[in-house]
Amino acid sequence: MKLTDQFRFVRQNMKKNKTRIFMTILATAMGCAFLIVLASVGFGIQKSVVKDITEQGIVTEIEVHGMKLGEGDFRQLTEKDVREFEKFDQVKAVTRRVKLQQMANYSIGDYETGAETIVMHMPSEVKAGFELSSGKLPTKKDEVVVGYHFVKELALKGVNPEDLYDKSGKVNKKYVFNDDLIGKKLNLVISQFDQGQEIKKTIQVTVSGISKKPTKQWYYDKNVFISEEILKEIEAFTGTPRGILKDANNPDMKLPENMGESYDQVKIFADNVEAVKSISNKLEKMDYATYSVINEINQVNMIFTIIKAGLIFIGTIAILIASIGIYNTMTMAVTERAPDIGIMKAIGANPKTIKNIFLLESSYIGLIGALIGTIVSYAISYAVNFALPLVIEQVFDEKPPEDLLFSYIPWSLPVICFVICYCVTILSGLRPAKRATQVDVLRAMRREV
Repeated sequence: MKLTDQFRFVRQNMKKNKTRIFMTILATAMGCAFLIVLASVGFGIQKSVVKDITEQGIVTEIEVHGMKLGEGDFRQLTEKDVREFEKFDQVKAVTRRVKLQQMANYSIGDYETGAETIVMHMPSEVKAGFELSSGKLPTKKDEVVVGYHFVKELALKGVNPEDLYDKSGKVNKKYVFNDDLIGKKLNLVISQFDQGQEIKKTIQVTVSGISKKPTKQWYYDKNVFISEEILKEIEAFTGTPRGILKDANNPDMKLPENMGESYDQVKIFADNVEAVKSISNKLEKMDYATYSVINEINQVNMIFTIIKAGLIFIGTIAILIASIGIYNTMTMAVTERAPDIGIMKAIGANPKTIKNIFLLESSYIGLIGALIGTIVSYAISYAVNFALPLVIEQVFDEKPPEDLLFSYIPWSLPVICFVICYCVTILSGLRPAKRATQVDVLRAMRREV
């Protein structure tokens, strides 16, 4: 019997018991939908978490915190280390920054704010992807770049702090400097203590550019990036490396050694994501303390892989329960079609062909159920992602994070479901199919099976 004839025979027999076949397919579809929707929760939350992590840091970025010298002891990085990193294969750029060790005050007219002041190596920063939202990069020693949120912190002097800030902790709009900063001059005020007296110095700088809005939604960038020449002027005034403020009560305080030769922050930018792991491994072998988003993503993925495997296992139980219905349906089909089986054997049908017909019918039921279950699960996934945030907001009075996926169905999940469902249905139909090949012809003709 040809395969097409076997399909035709199976469809004809299935039409004779539409209600029973429908209920069996429905049970299988429910089992498959349960498996896919349950596992999709793991896939959805994983996708949201990984997305959140990647938004918090550039995936090709490796932070190098220092070199390990012993148990809990580290050495800060120097220019020699940076040069060594730049020789690595697949390294796009190595950025290095030095921070002013006191909170500088910046003012323009009647507005002022405090900000962290940083000296950065501009060529490597540009190579790594440093961009401006407006203006241009500094070309003169007195030119500076301010952070994207710096202007939002320039507040009117003399305002009561209770009135100055709103409920979110930001400066009220009516007290914020609302003019364009590009080309404007700022007064940079730094301090030092001499014989217990605080002495201040004002350095005038010009804003040449404003940095691009941070990709990290939670990051508030109000830094000011100055030139190395300005830092040297500050150091000459304070008499300390990086403008460290000496304790007014302890003028003989000991200052950190070799501070002027090291960097506060060093980052390596790889050419691509694949290179991050190899560069990180090389740095770890050289006893450098590192951190990269890729390492964190790998740990998260490992955890979620275990969770997803567990959810798929639980979902498989639902399909196994549905397989009981398939087994029952196929057993009854063998009993009801005993005369047909007897006729087929009487005219010389191969037992293997008879077995294949019943296995084909059981797999037919399973695959149709899996297809319907997959379609239903996509509809449920869409409905959950749309409705659940609204429910949480209304019932629990909390707003979930934007773009949070409660359910996500990758193409691999329906494939896994189809494979599991097909294997289970074949096993369910195996015993009834084998029984069909053992039907006695004479008894079958007398309908005594």
